[in-house]
Parts: sequence; C-alpha cells; structure tokens
Amino acid sequence: MKFTTLLGVTAAGLVSSAAAATTTKMGVEQPSSTPIYMQPVVQGCFSSSGDLVFNSTQPFNSRGQCGQTVCQAIGKNVAASTEGSKCYCGDSYPPNSTLVDDKYCNAPCTGFGQDACGGTGYWTVYNTGLELYGVPYANDSSSSSSSSASSATSASTTVVGGQTVFVTQTNDADGTTKKSSTNTAGIAAGVVVGVVAVAAAVGAGFFIIRRRRNRAIEEEYRRNAAVNAFFSGGSGKAPSTTGSHSISDSRLDPVMSQRRLSDGSIADNEDYSRRILRVTNA
Repeated sequence: MKFTTLLGVTAAGLVSSAAAATTTKMGVEQPSSTPIYMQPVVQGCFSSSGDLVFNSTQPFNSRGQCGQTVCQAIGKNVAASTEGSKCYCGDSYPPNSTLVDDKYCNAPCTGFGQDACGGTGYWTVYNTGLELYGVPYANDSSSSSSSSASSATSASTTVVGGQTVFVTQTNDADGTTKKSSTNTAGIAAGVVVGVVAVAAAVGAGFFIIRRRRNRAIEEEYRRNAAVNAFFSGGSGKAPSTTGSHSISDSRLDPVMSQRRLSDGSIADNEDYSRRILRVTNA
C-alpha cells in the first residue's frame, strides 16, 4: 500500500510540473519602468523605429544582449528589438505618438523566450542606462510628410473697378485651395516713386552743371576785368575800342589819336603832346 501511494504522489507531482511548464507564457512584454544606470530597461512597445538604425541579427537575442552587449557597448542611449532577433541602436526614442499597447510586442526573444523582443512591425525599446533622463523622442514623421506635400499654383487676371488684379491660386495636396491677389495700384505706386527718384537725380545733375558753368563765366569776367584795369592805368575803366587801336599812346596829338588811320609814321623820339607850328606859303 505504501509503495502504491508513493507512486501515486510521484506521478501527480510530475503531472503538475508538466502542466506548469505548459502554462508558462512566452514572448511577454516587460512593463515600462524608470531607467537605471548602466542597465537596459524597457521603455515601451512602439509601432515605429524612429531614428534607430538596424545593427545586427542576434541568434540569442534578449534585453541584455541588444540593450547592453550591442548598443551600450558602442555608446548608444537607446536600443530596440523586433521580430525576436533583430537589434537596433540610436540616441532617441521613436516618436511618442507611435507608442502602442504592450500586447503588440509578442515575439519571444531568441535568447530568452519568456521576454518579448518586439513583434512583426513593432519594436520593444530599451534605455541602455548611459543617459537616464535626457533622451529625446524623435520627430513625428506625419508632420514632416505633411510639410513636404507638393502644391500646384496657377495665376489669372481680372478687372475690378477699372484696375487689373492678379489672382494667384494654390492647390495643396489635400485639395485645399488658397488664393491671393495683387492690386496694380501698389505696382503703379512703385513705378511712380522710381520715376520721381530718377527725375530728382537728373535735376540735381543739371543744377550742378549749371552752377559750374556760372562759376566759369564769373571767373572769366574777373580775369578780363583785371586785365582791363591793368591797361587803363588803374582807373577801373576798360579802354575804348571805337577806333582801330584799343590802346592810345599819350604822346599822340589828341586830334590825331581820334583818327582811324594814321597820316604817316610816328617817330618814337618826337614829342607829339604839343602842337608844332608850321610855316606855309599862303
């Protein structure tokens, strides 16, 4: 009886152990927790890898293998596993908007099957322990894609109140239409300002040239006045130009000096300032 009882207890123990082994879940995502210095800690399940770069496929992948042995060793702050064996490294978490429920990361790690190493299209992200609180999240790709959306632009003209208005129409990628108009009044004002500026420059140039010419005329008049004053003996009056000679010799007879032509040659050694009596036969 004792032997039979012992066999029954042993069999029950083996059955319970086998049942416990079959109920152990594989590929369970570890909950997110506070980063720990120099230890890889799970930060969540993400549907995007963000700026993380694929490093290698690990046949015995695990949180410690990817987060510490691979990424921490090369100085990266963030690590991630996907599809059980693939390891990614980088310096920023994936976009915060791509954080999903832990149930989507359900692929057993190839080195430790109880833990999840991402899934198909999902990444289990770790903080490697090098930077605990300053690790940023990557920019959301949806915002960058929307900012880079192409648009088509067309232009047309119309007449409003006797003025031509240019209308620009922009069609965004999402179908939104934007219009902007440019009134010709602004363009005309700009043209008028330009013409006024050119006219002012031309007027200033003409004034400068005229002033220089007046100065030249005044300077020439001063020179002529100085020459005339010199020849007139300081009287300040210009010599007479009514005769054939502009300058009169003081030795000539006043009557003779008023004649246009000389009756004869004048001797330099004779004094003609007094009349000479001549005796003639009547």
